[in-house]
Amino acid sequence: MKKKELYIVGTIIIILVIINVVNYVKRERLKKDYRLIIEEGIEPISINSAGVDELEYLPGVGPALARRIVDYREKNGPFKKIEELKNVKGIGDKLFQRILPFVKL
Repeated sequence: MKKKELYIVGTIIIILVIINVVNYVKRERLKKDYRLIIEEGIEPISINSAGVDELEYLPGVGPALARRIVDYREKNGPFKKIEELKNVKGIGDKLFQRILPFVKL
């Protein structure tokens, strides 16, 4: 192999290692968040009364999605079923399953 090819292959390997490290850190952080919620005995968050700040505690929910949940509730009235969360843009089946243990009506 030429030096240039070795340089390119080396660069790709370094990039892949960095990506794997970042993904590992993200997974560990999520595990920690779940453990904190469960170990501290935090009550499930009410999707009908929680504000944006409270909703951000849900795994996978950031400020923009928390705001959309509140906006949806204000526009359509209180949630009648937890499954209605899937009507909020950005909450699909996967995220819904992730936050389900931490929410209530």
